[in-house]
Amino acid sequence: MKLTILGGGGFRVPLVYGALLGDHAEGRVTHVTLHDLDADRLSAIARVLAEQGAGVPDAPEVTATTDLDEALRGADFVFSAIRVGGLEGRAADERIALAEGVLGQETVGAGGIAYGLRTVPVATHIARRIAALAPDAWVINFTNPAGLVTEAMSRVLGDRVVGICDSPVGLGRRVARILGADPDEAWIDYVGLNHLGWLRGLHVGGRDQLPRLLADERALGSFEEGRLFGPEWLRSLGAIPNEYLHYYYFNREAVRAYRQAERTRGAYLLDQQAGFYREMGKPGTPPLAAWHRTLADREATYMAANREAAGIGERDEEDLESGGYEKVALALMRAVARNERATLILNVRNRGTLSALDADAVVEVPCFVDATGAHPVTVAPLPYHAVGLVTAVKGVEREVLAAAESGSRTTAVKAFALHPLVDSVAVARRLLAGYTDEHPGLAYLRS
Repeated sequence: MKLTILGGGGFRVPLVYGALLGDHAEGRVTHVTLHDLDADRLSAIARVLAEQGAGVPDAPEVTATTDLDEALRGADFVFSAIRVGGLEGRAADERIALAEGVLGQETVGAGGIAYGLRTVPVATHIARRIAALAPDAWVINFTNPAGLVTEAMSRVLGDRVVGICDSPVGLGRRVARILGADPDEAWIDYVGLNHLGWLRGLHVGGRDQLPRLLADERALGSFEEGRLFGPEWLRSLGAIPNEYLHYYYFNREAVRAYRQAERTRGAYLLDQQAGFYREMGKPGTPPLAAWHRTLADREATYMAANREAAGIGERDEEDLESGGYEKVALALMRAVARNERATLILNVRNRGTLSALDADAVVEVPCFVDATGAHPVTVAPLPYHAVGLVTAVKGVEREVLAAAESGSRTTAVKAFALHPLVDSVAVARRLLAGYTDEHPGLAYLRS
């Protein structure tokens, strides 16, 4: 079975390959094709993968190419993790937004809109090439903004594209750990959009254990989200929000922390990863050790500005483990390729799951997955405050899709202006002007 990884020179690709190395069952991935536009980055990651696979029986063969069509031909699965504009683009997204006093995070607010406007045309082109060259392939999308990009690709590929994210899985595992439950045995009631969702229950043996957590002040404040949002706010919501909702619930504090920080997350990653790839270009650099060292620093500093805003300091060691998007991707591939039925939180078309949204809107909900694909589970309605956020942000995503299709600057301004974290149409116009001046990839926005 052949897996193609788009964005194959990306830093987190070894996580995916590492998950594949542990799979020795019949029907496993036997060939991985890495695709990237940057040949040097491809070479660096290929070296890391070669060391990872050394001595592992039946390690998947790895090839690399900068030719998209070559990479797609014969693929059974396509894993998309591209970054249009690179980390330079992310750093610019943050800087331009913060200069206007609004959030520039890569998936939330102005930064997410700018990133989406750059990425949707490219993702749509890729979807069309997949439809032409590998029509039977399943596409696993990790490209951010993941829900928006998955919806764009679904307009070409239908239900054969599924979006994944490690945030809901990581949240579920942390809550299960605090409750003394096995996360693999628990049913996680989670619902929303990508980076805009709530864990509303954790069921073990048919009983919801979340009320027990919400009633325990000490336990509630002992893990990442509890410290980030505060026990009082979580009890008020009656749910545990995805960590990205901190940008909404504590927006002023988050923006202040980002503006006061020595550098933004994008600028930090730009410098850090440039250093990693420079090191990989030196003869004698041990690839895997250099990668592990860089990864540990990256995980420890995740959402540092938000923790600074909340006054909670560094991440606890037990919270450093992510949800493991590579494990989600592997479980999804197994379920589809081998009919190993699984329950996963995924980004899929709504199909009536959330009554507030239309059938084609991509949502992030628990799904049953089998050889026929991912099937969203019917969930209880969201409370009105959550419906308001979800519908507002989905409305913004639809304006981004419309702007990407039409090339309309007016529609792009509308996308910025309607976002809950952008407080003025005048600011929206200045944001778009700043982004189009900075990013050649937005030149298609004409009038």
